Amino acid sequence: MHGIVLLIDHSDLSRIVYHALAKEFRIDVVIREARIPRSIFLKRRLKKLGWRTLAGQILFAAGLVPLLRREAIQRRAEIKQQYGMDESPIPAEYITDVLSVNDAQVITILQKLSPRVIVVNGTRILEEKVLQASDGVFLNTHVGITPLYRGVHGGYWAQASGDPEHFGVTIHKIDKGIDTGEIVAQASDSPSSSDNFSTYPLLQIALAIPILKQAIRNALDDKLETLSAPAGKSKLWTHPTLFQYLKHRIARGIR
Repeated sequence: MHGIVLLIDHSDLSRIVYHALAKEFRIDVVIREARIPRSIFLKRRLKKLGWRTLAGQILFAAGLVPLLRREAIQRRAEIKQQYGMDESPIPAEYITDVLSVNDAQVITILQKLSPRVIVVNGTRILEEKVLQASDGVFLNTHVGITPLYRGVHGGYWAQASGDPEHFGVTIHKIDKGIDTGEIVAQASDSPSSSDNFSTYPLLQIALAIPILKQAIRNALDDKLETLSAPAGKSKLWTHPTLFQYLKHRIARGIR
């Protein structure tokens, strides 16, 4: 079996994860998934959530998130410098671009390389046929404490729910569910008063990288163990709407 394969999206967080891991491990290939066309993404959201929720999410993402990012430009730079984050492009020679991580091409690559560890960050849900393509362990970097904060924006939702002690990250094995795999490691911290919605993922990736590295070391040494899940209700979270964000900002001061 070979070393490590990365399955990632096009985000800055995935580039940060790649460069952090590449300093220590040999990465055989980076399989990068194309962005889901916006029209398809919105149709799926509409069917799942309804038009009111979708409209609220669009208003938040298009109207307020850019302002929050602008507000936190200096803070984002501070976090990147503090943790030595590198978000430069991944060298092209290591990248294989695919439309979906569930494409036949991905299965072929995994079967050919037979990696010990497959690290996943930011992609769509892996189908069973992909999970069965390799005997290696699939590890997901999740910016939330599972199973309490599955889905997206787990750090934000922990704070908005009055549960700041669960602002954190999870490294877990991947199964057929959404962030339901066995927990390998978790870490938590508290954002500062200078942080907002746009900086939380950076803080969480900073928390995730050390425990992800240790999980990879353990997997390569056949010493990977799992942890008991924290007490609490398992819940799948989605993107906040503009109304939800404003409500929690006014009521709890969550930025």
